[in-house]
Amino acid sequence: MSDASPTVPAYAGPRRILSGIQASGALHLGNYLGALKRFTALQDQAPTFVFVADMHAITVWQDPALLTAQTREIAAAYLASGLDPKKTVIFPQSAVRAHADLAWVFNCVARLGWLDRMTQFKEKSGKHKERASVGLYTYPVLQAADILLYKATEVPVGEDQKQHLELTRDIAGKFNNDFGVPGYFPLPEPVIQGPGTRVMSLRDGSAKMSKSDPSDQSRINLTDDADTIAAKIRKSKTDMGVMPQVGESLDDRPEIRNLIAIYAALSEQTKDQVTAQFAGQGFGAFKPALADLAVEALAPVTAEMRRLMADPSEIDRVLKDGAERAAEVADPVVAEVKKIVGFWQA
Repeated sequence: MSDASPTVPAYAGPRRILSGIQASGALHLGNYLGALKRFTALQDQAPTFVFVADMHAITVWQDPALLTAQTREIAAAYLASGLDPKKTVIFPQSAVRAHADLAWVFNCVARLGWLDRMTQFKEKSGKHKERASVGLYTYPVLQAADILLYKATEVPVGEDQKQHLELTRDIAGKFNNDFGVPGYFPLPEPVIQGPGTRVMSLRDGSAKMSKSDPSDQSRINLTDDADTIAAKIRKSKTDMGVMPQVGESLDDRPEIRNLIAIYAALSEQTKDQVTAQFAGQGFGAFKPALADLAVEALAPVTAEMRRLMADPSEIDRVLKDGAERAAEVADPVVAEVKKIVGFWQA
């Protein structure tokens, strides 16, 4: 008798891509390079679902009127960055009720120990986790529902979200095993690539560029005009040295490493190519070149965002149509999950 364990059937469904951005705070260069630009590149590869994560946003208190405005702003950024609503399903998370339905089932599949290991909750809740919302603690489970609801096989994520995607894989595997439906949910793979995946603060190269940073000088907002972008790059933190040589360690020069990574991502070059281009030069040469590059890349995005936000009817049409198309995929999955779990059905 063989001791080999039986092979578990793998997911055999179609390739699908899914991701989203939380509807809180202004979008910035890090969102553009780490997410928006990548979404646009992926939409021709497979059916793509991109949502505005407004349900995730309320894990901390949000002003209701501002949340609505930010949902539209993120949708405008999606469109302005090149997402085509004919190719990509663009929708607000809360407009598809199947997200909440599947999240509850997954809350009962996920284990407490798994959530206790999530480092982002520890970082966001700080020393007063007792005051944090239950939603902030369990939102990785909702994130798993977001992904598996569409049976997404690939998820563009930043390095800081890899742990949550691993949780998604654990939940999918446990559901498939617990209910005897091997291969029902896929085990999605992260899509992490390129030099701009993790863009750091312009004031502190050891901290991620963030819309929650109190200093507006720490980030380049997608709504900044050309003069503001140039000024922020000109004032960005550097050191007393010059641009490094190729192969030189930048472990003790995080701000320089970050600016090189931004230039590389915007110019679609490698970091070594950028380093070779500016090696030994002062920042008086590099920063203006980076500013020109950033303005050239972002100015069309900013202009289109402002056009869309001035008359949000076009955004609302895209979101409504996207929500309907998303529900067409999501609702049958939830209906089938309810049947698998054993919920009563008329």
